[in-house]
Amino acid sequence: MQERLVVVGASLAGMRAVQSARKAGYAGPITLVGGEAHLPYDRPPLSKEYLDDAEPTHPGFPAGEDLAGELDVDVRLGTWATSLDPGRSVIGLTGESGDDELGYHAMVISTGAAARTLPGTDQLAGVHCLRTLDDAVAIRAALDAGARTVVVGAGFIGSEVASGARKRGLPATVLEALPVPLVRSVGEEMGHACAELHRSNGTDLRCGVKVTGLESTDNKVTGVSLDDGSTVPADLVVVGIGVAPCTAWLGGSGVTLHERDGGIMCDETLSTGVPGVYAAGDVTHFPNPLFDGEMMRLEHWTNANEQGQLAARNAINPAEARPAATVPYFWSDWYGHRIQFVGIPKADEIRPVSRELGEEKFLALYRRGDRIVGCISIDRQSQIMKYRRMIMQRKSWAEALEFAGVG
Repeated sequence: MQERLVVVGASLAGMRAVQSARKAGYAGPITLVGGEAHLPYDRPPLSKEYLDDAEPTHPGFPAGEDLAGELDVDVRLGTWATSLDPGRSVIGLTGESGDDELGYHAMVISTGAAARTLPGTDQLAGVHCLRTLDDAVAIRAALDAGARTVVVGAGFIGSEVASGARKRGLPATVLEALPVPLVRSVGEEMGHACAELHRSNGTDLRCGVKVTGLESTDNKVTGVSLDDGSTVPADLVVVGIGVAPCTAWLGGSGVTLHERDGGIMCDETLSTGVPGVYAAGDVTHFPNPLFDGEMMRLEHWTNANEQGQLAARNAINPAEARPAATVPYFWSDWYGHRIQFVGIPKADEIRPVSRELGEEKFLALYRRGDRIVGCISIDRQSQIMKYRRMIMQRKSWAEALEFAGVG
């Protein structure tokens, strides 16, 4: 078997995997395979600074320019993995690289996830998801042109698009099928607090509504139809209804995929169970030892950053593989406010400990059993990471309340 580390997916996790392998002393050949034409770039700014700044900067990682040079990586952009054959230790390829196969002895899969779309809208002008740099370019152009904006799905990315529209003084409507937004991310009570941010900034947030279709003229979207028979006028529709892990190419490979979403089922070291093959980032389900082995798939920057590094180290040195014990963390910028969350939202109790629900500089703690398992804050950047450390250290609920000054 030829010695070669192959990283499939030129994402944040993929770039961190390459860097980590070299930092760990791996001197063998490394190939990075990426379907987009771009070198790895930072995705969170696509729905934040890239939409809002007067002169947006390219979100590419400075380190991305060093992959082929300083790190001596064979970078294959515009190239997609089409299959995995563990018996021969090869992956199938298609695209600009010209090769139809690539051998490996260790692999990290970091193919991420693709945005879900509304059926029948692929060729309709003015309808976008926000997952890639090309998506962000198109959405920014529409906002700069004064588009009436409708966001389908009140998730964090879509909410940031609404914020960008309101910053320009444009009408913005957010449509959410659930009665309360962000229940799965922060819980019902905190979802109400996030909803208030929308409404207090002039965004028309409508919960408990169902989109039945889009209206158009000359193949250009003009409105969003709802199940109550009404139509919301729109020049720009941004669809934020979740993502699907990019794993179709793994069919028949022996890699076990999640029965519901198709993500890769891994053990706590991020091994897929197929010899030499590990996974990292949005594509990965793993048992988190910090939360009693609860299975998680995290679509967060911090998780991709950490898992990319760990998966590469474990792949090149499986005898010393370490577990992926992490406290989830994500942030979102709305209307000049920063929302941050650490931990997990499934809790026995959520207790606001700083100011009233819905007000600025708000903070609340999440309890499960006798442990602190989560914390949400608005505009309290200096405090949130202290609670992340407490969760990492398995601090008790009493210790967390004492630290917050309410014990």
